[in-house]
Amino acid sequence: MKFPIQLILIFVFSFNLPAQITEKQAFKIVCYNVENYFDCVDDTLTNDAEYLQGGMRGWNNDKYQKKQANISKVIAAIGGWDAPALVGLCEIESEKCMFDLTNYSGLKSLKYKYLHHESPDARGVDVALLYQPKLFKPIHDEAITIHYPMAPTSTTRDILFAKGIVPTGDTLHVFVCHFPSRLGGELESEDKRIFVASVLKNKVDSIFNCNSAPNIVIMGDFNDYPTNESMKDILKALPPTPDISVKSLYNLMYPIHISGKGSHKHEGEWGALDQIIVSGNLLNSKNKFYTLATDAKVFDAEFLLEDDKNFLGKQPLRTYTGMKYQGGFADHLPIYLDCWY
Repeated sequence: MKFPIQLILIFVFSFNLPAQITEKQAFKIVCYNVENYFDCVDDTLTNDAEYLQGGMRGWNNDKYQKKQANISKVIAAIGGWDAPALVGLCEIESEKCMFDLTNYSGLKSLKYKYLHHESPDARGVDVALLYQPKLFKPIHDEAITIHYPMAPTSTTRDILFAKGIVPTGDTLHVFVCHFPSRLGGELESEDKRIFVASVLKNKVDSIFNCNSAPNIVIMGDFNDYPTNESMKDILKALPPTPDISVKSLYNLMYPIHISGKGSHKHEGEWGALDQIIVSGNLLNSKNKFYTLATDAKVFDAEFLLEDDKNFLGKQPLRTYTGMKYQGGFADHLPIYLDCWY
C-alpha cells in the first residue's frame, strides 16, 4: 500500500519537532471567603456560641459536614482536572476545621496540606492556606499579628505570610488577609483597615528591600474595594498598566471592580472586596514563572448563585439567609489567578 508523499512528510516533520516545545503548565491560586466555617467544639477563649450545637443558629455536625462538603466542591470545581496549587481561605474557625477539610471531605484524594495559625479574633475566625506539596514547598510561614495603637484592646485576624518554592525553583511570597469588617459602618471602621494595610505594606517593603525582583501574591477579603484608601493609597496596589515596575504592586481585580463586577453583592451592587494583588515581577511573561493581568477571574458558576429577589439578577447562595438555614455556600464568590510555568 502506497501513502501520499504529503502524509509521509507531515509524519516525519511531526516526529522530529524539537523536544523543548512543551505546553505551559498552570499554577492556579484561589482565594475564597467561605463565610463562617465553624466546627461544633466550644472554644472557651472566643465568642463562638452562635455556631455551637444548641446555639441560636441550630448549628450541628450535619450542617458542619455539609459546609465542609460545599467548600471542597467549590475548590474541586475551580481546579477542574488539576487541583489548585494554592487556596487562601478566610473565616476558618480552627485547626480542626482545616484537618477535617483535608482529611474527611472530597479534597482527601487531592492530598492538600495546610498552613494555619490561631488568631486573636474575638469570634475566633482565622485565615489559612491550602497547598499542593508537589507544587509549593513552604520554607517559612508566620502569623503577622495586628496591634492597633488607636484601640489597644481591639483584636482582629492575623495576616498569614508564607514563603515557598514553586516548580521552576523560584521563591513565591504569599500573603492571606482578612481585613477588619465594615460592621458598624464603612467610615467608622476605615481607620482599622488603613492601619492593617500599613502593616502589610511594611512587610512587603521589607521583601522589596531584600530582593530586587521578588514574586509576591497578596490575596484575601479586604473589606475595602480596589479604589478605597487602604488599597490604593496605603498599600499602593495599582491598576495593571502596560508599564510595569518590579518594585510595585498591581491589583488584578481593579479592572473587574471598575467594570461593575465582583465577588460580593451589597444592596444590589457587585464589587471586588476579594482581591489578588501581585508584584510587578510576576507580570513579566519572559520569566519562568509568571502571570498575566487578565488571568485573574471571579468564579461565578451557576451552582454558587441564586435569584436576587430584592435587586434582580443573581446573588451568592449563602449558608444562611438571615437566621434561616438554606445549606448554600458563602456570601462571597471565590476568585482565582492562573500563573504559568
